[in-house]
Amino acid sequence: MESLLTNLLAAAFWAALGIVIFAGAFFLVNRLTPGTMWKELIEEHNTAVAIVIGSIAIALGIIIAAAVN
Repeated sequence: MESLLTNLLAAAFWAALGIVIFAGAFFLVNRLTPGTMWKELIEEHNTAVAIVIGSIAIALGIIIAAAVN
């Protein structure tokens, strides 16, 4: 039972760390790109920006998963 609790805590820690790194990296990408990605996405309904944001999210997820694993 102790091993299960240890593994659950470790999984929760690594998941939280991955989420924090993902959010930080996404914020950094948003700051480095010209203009405001959220304004373009929400107000202007720019499909190209939505595709770029989705691609960045997938790429960051893969990188973080490989680094944490």
